[in-house]
Amino acid sequence: MSSTFGGLNTARTALWASQRGLDVTGQNIANVNTDGYSRQRVELRAMGGTAVPAIHSVSSPVGNGVDASQVDRIRDVFLDRRGQVETARTAQLSVATEALAQVEAAFREPGDTGIRSMLDDVWKSFGALANSTDPTEPAARSQVLESLDILASGMRTTRATLDQQWQQTRDNVVALAAEVNTTVSSIADLNNQIRQATRSGLPTNELADRRDLLVLQLSGTVGATSVAADDGMVDVLVGGTTLVAGSSALGVRVAGVDDPGTVGTGNDPRLVTAPGGTTLGVGGTAGGQLTVLSTTLPNYRRALDDLARDLVGKLNAVQAQGYDVSGASGAAEPLMDDGSGNPVVDLTKVDAGTISVRVTRPELIAAAKTAPGVLGQPSADGGNADAFFDLSLEDGGVDATYRALVVALGVEASVATRDAEVQKVISTQVDAARDSVSGVNLDEEMTNMLSFQHAYSAAARMVTAIDQALDTLINRTGLVGR
Repeated sequence: MSSTFGGLNTARTALWASQRGLDVTGQNIANVNTDGYSRQRVELRAMGGTAVPAIHSVSSPVGNGVDASQVDRIRDVFLDRRGQVETARTAQLSVATEALAQVEAAFREPGDTGIRSMLDDVWKSFGALANSTDPTEPAARSQVLESLDILASGMRTTRATLDQQWQQTRDNVVALAAEVNTTVSSIADLNNQIRQATRSGLPTNELADRRDLLVLQLSGTVGATSVAADDGMVDVLVGGTTLVAGSSALGVRVAGVDDPGTVGTGNDPRLVTAPGGTTLGVGGTAGGQLTVLSTTLPNYRRALDDLARDLVGKLNAVQAQGYDVSGASGAAEPLMDDGSGNPVVDLTKVDAGTISVRVTRPELIAAAKTAPGVLGQPSADGGNADAFFDLSLEDGGVDATYRALVVALGVEASVATRDAEVQKVISTQVDAARDSVSGVNLDEEMTNMLSFQHAYSAAARMVTAIDQALDTLINRTGLVGR
């Protein structure tokens, strides 16, 4: 015959389980707005009797109550991994979109302050000089020099803006590397705490939440992913390289050139391990920034330099074919130079950052197509000014090249913006799926709270019923017939 007092133990476990459920529900409700918090659930398990009965004792055939010692953290490993991947992709595309928007702002197109407008003013001034009734008149010639100077200044400004953007981006990568080092160190520390707590039988759910939130942040920063390890720890990998292994962390640093002019020489900016110097295949924000440093900005910087080089070469070539006001050949005084003040010998040394107008006196513009009969006599011919204007009509000329550059920039920026918008939708859907599993639903928690509350009341009522039965058994049995 089983002991009647065993019912009290069953009721006690029921009370404890209900109290535990209420505590967990309260924890969930308290952290409904906590970033990175995962919903917790108390696991109720029926406790059976012993398999080997003791002498003169028989276990209760209906079990020994309920066990509520285990509290699970509700997570979906697949969605966690997917969230890391999509977070990294979203961050990388956001960087690309922002970088291209800054490049568009540097070129200032379309607009009155853009290079396109400045080129138009140059060709208009040459056209006005060619159609002037007196091509030797200083006003039209001064307008040509002024428009050329504005164009050269505009190119230098655009180039300086691109260089400044490149340097700022590299500084951001350096700051990001320091942030990564702090994050991986924190993840390693939390791994160690989780291992110690697991071995001691202490709860680790909140520690794991903090760690996983840091891993997700690291995914957005450098494209990190995590792999489960022993004792509740995780290993963190970036591009196949392990940055966090248990309680050990590996740092990162920025390597490569720090001058945009030397990009492409085989030592482009990159993130490497510290120590070790192993190049990391990063994603996320760092991946986007490194792409901007090694590809996006250098490409547009190079295209602008090529445009400046082409402009100087063609203007100087036309200048050399004509004659100035005094009848001297324009070959003696090139119209543009590389900013050194010397005639351009090697066009490869010309770039948008140094382009300038060499001719400072209006009369030195070689607007005449034919030389005067007597050297020193004015050249009233404006035929060579027409040749300057015709540069704007060339197939594959400066104008066509710049139009193609602006169109390519607009298309690339548009595609990047569209890709980023699509990726944000995907990332939002993945986050919503993760929240549906791990997030706290107040309606569900309220239902659980009522359920545990009623279970607690029922268990308490069972204690009262058993107490009354024992009172009858102990205090009233054997009184009949006395």
